[in-house]
Amino acid sequence: MYGNQSTSFRSFYQQSDVLVRLILINIAVFVAVIIVDIIGALSGFSISKYFISLTALPTDGLKLITRPWTFVTYMFLHEGFMHILFNMLWLYFGGMLFREFLGSRRLLGVYLWGGLVGGFLYVLVYNLSPAFKDVVGIANARGASASVMAIVVAIATYRPKFPVQLFFVLRVPLWGIAVFAVLMDLLALRGLDSNPGGHLAHLGGALFGFFYIRSLRAGNDLSEGIMNAVDWIQDKFSGKPQPVMRTVYRNKSSAEASSAMRQANSKQSDQQRMDEILDKISRSGYNSLSKDEKDFLFKLSKNDS
Repeated sequence: MYGNQSTSFRSFYQQSDVLVRLILINIAVFVAVIIVDIIGALSGFSISKYFISLTALPTDGLKLITRPWTFVTYMFLHEGFMHILFNMLWLYFGGMLFREFLGSRRLLGVYLWGGLVGGFLYVLVYNLSPAFKDVVGIANARGASASVMAIVVAIATYRPKFPVQLFFVLRVPLWGIAVFAVLMDLLALRGLDSNPGGHLAHLGGALFGFFYIRSLRAGNDLSEGIMNAVDWIQDKFSGKPQPVMRTVYRNKSSAEASSAMRQANSKQSDQQRMDEILDKISRSGYNSLSKDEKDFLFKLSKNDS
């Protein structure tokens, strides 16, 4: 029975998209920490502290050099139930919109880059600012907040006027939500509240999200490099045989010209229809779209992923 359940979960995970996988990984790590806590409490050993020391992002330079992987692991680690609940809610709603317009592949790239930039800013400020000189050796960061902020600010920068319904009553544009979130972090930093490191990481993620879209509009997708690295790692651990390269000879100039013309016409047509649909969403909301229009958006996001 349990074997079938394990197979079903594995099948569900493999068939799910990037957004669902990110949420599942965060939840799985959270549950793993709880189990480690229980084992530690029953055995009398501080297993949890050791686990956290290996996965949370330290500010101490020596620890960071010996544990470089923490720049990635910290963004899947959470302190408590409310911490992971709010982060996953933000990730779900922000990720849904991001995926709709920019695709699942870019979603993962921005999640990872946002966490990396947020973590770097956190470590940098803690080591340079006199305000943190007493805690720089013991402080550490945990949470997906920087990654989530990168996603939210990125989609708000990409579609700033996209309407969002809050509490089934209030209708606000995406840019308003992003500005509010950033202002809350800035206000919290002004008083150096109980979580200044978290707010610094949030702002680092927000900065990346903003500049990511600016760069994307200029024709440079900053997520490509990190996603190529992820693809390489997946290929190495998947055990799948690598494709054999074959050389094909053809009339290069005519083939390239024909291909470029087809791609240009297709992209122009898709972009024109996308603009029309987005105008309709801005006027009447997402629910006003027909099934065909929703399917078109979904298909376009899949092609980008």
